[in-house]
Amino acid sequence: MSCSKNTLVRWRRCVGPTALIVALTACGGGGGGSSPASFQPQTPPPPPATPSGSSDFANGVFQPEGNFKDLCANPRVGNFPDSAGSTTDENLWLRSWSNNTYLWFDEIEDADPAAFATPAYFDLMRTFATTASGAQRDRFHFTFDTEDWIALNQSGISAGYGFELSILARTPPREAVVAFSEPGSPAAAADVARGARILRVDGVDFVNGGSQADVDTINAGLFPGDINEAHSITFLDLGANEERTVTLTSQEIVVEPVPTVEVLATDSGDVGYLVFNTHIAPSEQALFDAFSSLSEAGVSELVLDLRYNGGGLLTISNQVAYMIAGPAAASGRVYGELEFNSKHTVRNPVTGALLQPEFFQETTVGFSATEGQPLPTLNLDRVFVLSGPDTCSASEAIINGLRGIDVEVVLIGETTCGKPYGFYPTDNCGTTYFTVQFRGINAVGFGDYGDGFSPANLPTVEGVPLPGCAVGDDFSKQLGDVAEARLAAALSYMETGECPAASDSTSRLQQARKRPAGAEPGLAVAVPPRIPGSVLLR
Repeated sequence: MSCSKNTLVRWRRCVGPTALIVALTACGGGGGGSSPASFQPQTPPPPPATPSGSSDFANGVFQPEGNFKDLCANPRVGNFPDSAGSTTDENLWLRSWSNNTYLWFDEIEDADPAAFATPAYFDLMRTFATTASGAQRDRFHFTFDTEDWIALNQSGISAGYGFELSILARTPPREAVVAFSEPGSPAAAADVARGARILRVDGVDFVNGGSQADVDTINAGLFPGDINEAHSITFLDLGANEERTVTLTSQEIVVEPVPTVEVLATDSGDVGYLVFNTHIAPSEQALFDAFSSLSEAGVSELVLDLRYNGGGLLTISNQVAYMIAGPAAASGRVYGELEFNSKHTVRNPVTGALLQPEFFQETTVGFSATEGQPLPTLNLDRVFVLSGPDTCSASEAIINGLRGIDVEVVLIGETTCGKPYGFYPTDNCGTTYFTVQFRGINAVGFGDYGDGFSPANLPTVEGVPLPGCAVGDDFSKQLGDVAEARLAAALSYMETGECPAASDSTSRLQQARKRPAGAEPGLAVAVPPRIPGSVLLR
């Protein structure tokens, strides 16, 4: 999977996150658990072969990855470590690097580096096993243009229109609805808001267009290949009787990681509501400010809306968990720890550091806030998390880390994505590679949630069951509206401990998630690569 400006609508569509490594950790009280998921082997579909030279390939024999690092078919000009090499050299590096650091290195089927293009060869450097639910165990293997990755991670900048789409049906009759728009984006300027449904793209029927040409037009219009591309999109806005067509021009979009912080008055006290959309570096200051305001307000409960948060920096997730739990529950205790492959049980293979648990982070670390400030805390013994299939990785680490110290997590929404894994972004020859290198476990050693966390009352509980309620995403209300279905269910559950009936949309989406790739009839529109990432930095 490859991500660049050509595929980004907003950063989370293509996830994951640089400057300082503060690892995930574990230790302490209760938490939950389930038996490890069973895995079934699958035959990998080979990428197209493109011979690129001789590699003296010997199956199962690996030279040190450093022998091939920065040997590039097209060396970059400037302050880079690149030297003249070949595609085969790049693939040889990928092969040795994967064999050394990939979590499931012994499940990679060895292949001749000279027989494949780059980065197509990288697509083979993973396991093709499946989880108990039938999902690919490694759904998180991707690449990113290094220049774009640096811009995205450091500043939250990506290219697109600035709206987040929820594509509910990719094949005819297709259905796509706007989840939200970034403030200051072209979408926001055109009043494209949550709940707007897409009808046409550059004149092509989005719902029923059935030819390959139709799909190509839709994909090109919804997911522009670069900045300054203008495309016409016809929407039916929430509550409107008439459609409208707007022309949007793609721009560099600055993501707002914490767009909503509110204090909601209820009969039992003030409740904090916080929308948190991405664990990138700028989120540190935004979260510090948000939790400071909620702490000053003296909220007695928190609803943390992670439904669109695909992950990012694990240190940020650690800070969020600490700000929820506070010093009495978390100070001096383990948040989690990392498990690498069987070759690396003593030292981290990337940093060389001794493997040891990571304690709850009690201060800012300098990503975007001034380093060393004590974090504000809410001192809660439970938290309500609004979740969906895009709730992934570092977001799930918040859930798992809190459960490890007996902070109750009540899940309202849908099953999370299922990513207890993470990676160290690694550049070679202008491409940054993300391969699963570790599994995160909490304070009680639990990290077996490859099928996610599920509200316990789902019709089919596919992940680790948590107390809470299955509630479909309610696009008829804006985020933060107390009548929005997930927020309303959380507020009601606080008072009664009971759930509304599972919605049809939840059941439908759950079934769609189980559908194997390629099972949908008809031509499907693109879903830009998602990077649900827990990222650590060297």
